[in-house]
Amino acid sequence: MRPRPVSTAITAALLLAVTLSATAGTAAADTAPLGAAPTGGTTVRAEYFPDPRGEGRRVEVPATSPYAASTPVAASSTARSAGAVPAEDGAVTVLSRTGPSADRMDVTIIGDGYTAAEQEDFLADARARWAEVSAVEPYRSYAGLFNVWAVGAVSAESGISGDPSADVVKNTALGSYFWCSSTERLICVDLDKVRTYAAKAPAADLVVVVSNSTKYGGAGYSELGSDYSFAGVSTLSSDNNRSSLIAAHEIGHSIGLLADEYTYDSYGTYTGTEPVEPNSTVRTATQLTASRAKWYRWLGESDPSGGTVGTYVGSSYYPKGVYRPTADSLMRSLSTDTFNLPGREAMISGFYRYASSLTKVTTAATVVRGQQVTASVATLATGLSRLDLRWYVDGTEARQARGLRTVVPRALGVPADGRAHTLVARVTDTTDSLRDPEAKAAATDSLTWSVVR
Repeated sequence: MRPRPVSTAITAALLLAVTLSATAGTAAADTAPLGAAPTGGTTVRAEYFPDPRGEGRRVEVPATSPYAASTPVAASSTARSAGAVPAEDGAVTVLSRTGPSADRMDVTIIGDGYTAAEQEDFLADARARWAEVSAVEPYRSYAGLFNVWAVGAVSAESGISGDPSADVVKNTALGSYFWCSSTERLICVDLDKVRTYAAKAPAADLVVVVSNSTKYGGAGYSELGSDYSFAGVSTLSSDNNRSSLIAAHEIGHSIGLLADEYTYDSYGTYTGTEPVEPNSTVRTATQLTASRAKWYRWLGESDPSGGTVGTYVGSSYYPKGVYRPTADSLMRSLSTDTFNLPGREAMISGFYRYASSLTKVTTAATVVRGQQVTASVATLATGLSRLDLRWYVDGTEARQARGLRTVVPRALGVPADGRAHTLVARVTDTTDSLRDPEAKAAATDSLTWSVVR
């Protein structure tokens, strides 16, 4: 089993890129991704998309919310008897459980602005919004690597602050509000409250806050640091389906370690070192090929986002001096719901950093005689993913067992000599979406037993 990564490691690449961006100038917030920091209190950086089909912006926002409830709201007996699900504050509902959390990426969806009587509505919204995120490739093909939990946060009032106008104030569990940092479409939350509710789920690698509103908006926090155990937080409107792409984009940062591919004229020409993100480079296509770097293996390929993979000028906020793989992609704007080929490869690699496609069912370290040995293989969509399961005895493949999830050692040819032999189950994702050898290696998982006959 691979260790679960900490959020500081996941966000290191993003911190470097944003630090470089911050030194480029002090342009006004309406022309550059970094807005003015709020006065007083702890702040973090967030990303939002003012246009539901446009490019993003980055801004400094408060880590807390003035609208978060000081104490949880107890569910009324009326709501309970009426069958609200879940009625109790902090109740956890399984939306999708594909395997043990140790072998899966866990997404925790928390509702805000839902009263005790509206928890059923929250669950319906959570399912709908996650269905939209997981319809995007490669989420769709790798849904079998995700567990999805819903945590019902009971609010005193229905709806969220700032909807429909800036003067509207609602008392809610997480303090969701539009007009964060004077920005209408930016939905901020109280991150400490988010952490408290996320802890109620069995595990949380990613957190999505579904805020009870029909108004378009949302945000992404992907630079949380070591104080938080999860890699990122996305906020989105519950009843506006364009908001779901915000979460799909933000997970691209948290899991794929991808850079933003949009630019701002005020940033001018990039003069820094080679960006650490896999979808941004200072090299031309010829230089990528010569140095065998970044996405050189994809150059010239037809891309699902349209056109071909190359080196297109402008990325990581800079319009000059740095390149992106394609003309458009989900990391550039919400005008498309498609990751480009290098981005898709980075996302799949990120999935396998957190999750394993192989789980040990027979947990004994040593098995004997005719005992069955079983390994569980994740059920992945027949889209991008292709899992190949093989068994090995002392390093030699037992070809007759290919694809079998339960085997008997003697049928594999384990010698009956009373000595210990090594039995290995190995599954490899043979998808065409992975070309980098390191990415392919990360997509291979194995389990080992000692067998004595």
